[in-house]
Order: sequence, then structure tokens, then C-alpha cells
Amino acid sequence: MCERLEHKTKEGETICYTKPQGAGPTLVWLGGFRSDMNGTKAEFMQDLAVRENLSFLRFDYFGHGLSSGKFEDGCISRWRDDVLEVVDHLTSGPVILLGSSMGGWLGLLAALARPDRVKALGLIAPAPDFTRSLMWADFDQPTRDTIMRAGVWMQPSPYGPTPITRKLIEDGDKNLLMHQPIRFDGPVRILQGQLDDAVPWQHAAKLIDLLSSSDVVFNLSKSGDHSLSSSDDLTRLQNTVLELVESSRENR
Repeated sequence: MCERLEHKTKEGETICYTKPQGAGPTLVWLGGFRSDMNGTKAEFMQDLAVRENLSFLRFDYFGHGLSSGKFEDGCISRWRDDVLEVVDHLTSGPVILLGSSMGGWLGLLAALARPDRVKALGLIAPAPDFTRSLMWADFDQPTRDTIMRAGVWMQPSPYGPTPITRKLIEDGDKNLLMHQPIRFDGPVRILQGQLDDAVPWQHAAKLIDLLSSSDVVFNLSKSGDHSLSSSDDLTRLQNTVLELVESSRENR
């Protein structure tokens, strides 16, 4: 069991995290939209890191989990800045970003912002540009009108209504990536499920051609859903992460 720690940002916000110590490079887990660091894959990765003596960090974004702030006040830029904050202040040396769903988008943004630190990317059902391409594109006109007029629409969810704000949509537009080459040359591994009903596999597959790296592998599971949390999916994640660690160490 790893101790829960808190990091205070210069803005006075609190980022809650855990960080078992081990050998580098540091693996940084980036969760999805409205997820927290207690998710199945995040905990699986921490257990793997402890078992393999790997440096690992998982944390809650602003407005998520135990970190400070209200979820509806967050946006892609704010959550990207959280990633940069933990990379800059809670890690040293090379890092490998492991981004799930929205975390894949944030991982790509962080890799572009910190090319000297981010050496590899593991993307699990990555959802770059989801606010526009997957969310806004799927909303009917009355829903769009509500968001633009009232500033927020409560999206039904099995986990409780999710506030979708005008700020989230408009800020997302400032961080779109899928319309241009993505200049990252390190190894990239993409794990995707063909049965994903949140991020169609065709959306994630577009990254193959957009990434400048020549070392991009797209692994599509015919039976995988968006969570990619079955025992087979977790084994695939484990093998992928260990491969990225080994590759990063060989290329130091």
C-alpha cells in the first residue's frame, strides 16, 4: 500500500498522488475523463510497478478524486497543466506517459510541451479531440443550444449526471491535435478495443499517420471495450509497458 501524498501548486490547489519509488524511467499514469487514480488500470499499473521495482506516479486531476477544485471548473488546458505540474515537480529524468482515454489526449499535449522529458507514450483507448470530434459531434441541436446558452448541460451517466460545460468545449477547441502532424518521435504504443462504444477504434487509428514517430504500434483487440480492463487486456497492458521501459533504457 502506497502512502497518499499531496502537492501544492503555486495557485494554491492540491494535487493528490501516490508515488512508489523504483528504477527509472518514471511511469506516469494519466486517467480518463472524470476518472480517478483508484481505477482498475491505475491500481494494476501501480502493483506492476512495485513488483518490478519501477518508478511510478498516479494522481488526480483538478476536480477529480481527492484533488481540490470542482469538476465543472476544469477543462483540457487545466488538466494538461496538471500533467505538466507533476512531471516538472514530482518526477526527475525520463518519463513514460501512460494515458487512458482523455489521458491519451493529455499525454500527447504534454509530450509536445516537454519533448526533453517524455521519452515514450502508452495510449489506451486514446481520445484526442474528444470534446469536438466525439462529444459535440454527437450532441443534438437542443443539447448544443443548452450548453451555449446556459453554459452547462448535465449529461446522464450510470455514475451520476456529468456537467458538460461551454468552457470544456471551447477550451477543447484550443487543444485540438487531429488536424495536423503530431511531432513526437519516441516509441508509441496504442491499445484499443474494437467494441469501444466511447472512442471508435477508427478515431484512435488516425494517430498512426499523424504521429511523426516511425515506432508506432497499434494493437486492436476484437473483444476489447472502452475500459480494456479484462484479464487479457491487463496482460496486454503489462507487456506493452514493460516493452516501453526496456526500450527507453536501451536508448538512453
